[in-house]
Amino acid sequence: MQTLTPLEPGSYYHIYNRGVNRENIFREERNYTYFLRLYTKHIAPVAETFAYCLLRNHFHLLVRIREHLQTDAVSETASVSPALASKAFNNFLAAYAKAINKAYGRTGALFQHHFGRIPVTSDNYFAALVRYIHHNSRKHGFVSDFRDWPYSSYHTLLSDKPTRLERAAVLDWFGGVCGMRELHATEVDEQALSALIDDDAD
Repeated sequence: MQTLTPLEPGSYYHIYNRGVNRENIFREERNYTYFLRLYTKHIAPVAETFAYCLLRNHFHLLVRIREHLQTDAVSETASVSPALASKAFNNFLAAYAKAINKAYGRTGALFQHHFGRIPVTSDNYFAALVRYIHHNSRKHGFVSDFRDWPYSSYHTLLSDKPTRLERAAVLDWFGGVCGMRELHATEVDEQALSALIDDDAD
């Protein structure tokens, strides 16, 4: 795993993690729902989310760390520091692990390591990473068509339903709904993305 870099405000990151010994971190449908609910609680105040994919034993996220904490309090102006952002992700994963251990009578670590993070530093990498994340279910053989996997952001980004995802920004990067559909229909060049996927839980 690469050296962990600080989560700098205003910067984009590919965030990922997997189960210890590749153990499943999602055992049934309710786990995915609970994971996303905890994610909203812990991460939405410190990061914007552009894409995600939750697989049985690992997950991928594409986020941008906020400069200022976003809460329901209109007067909130607290800054988001690298330490605060990291703490939010650690608290989120710890809360999820605690819930899974309690629900299934297990003990010990749920995740392989501290969450991985790789900076996303160009427009091309951003768009390619969104596609890579959404294609991950097909890559691992869970479905033959990534569009059939229900636990990713793909369909939400194409819909008009309310969402906390940064839908407008993602569609803008792809040139709209049609552009997103067309580019997602092409194969992902993982070799070109190697710097952004590293040992990213696959």
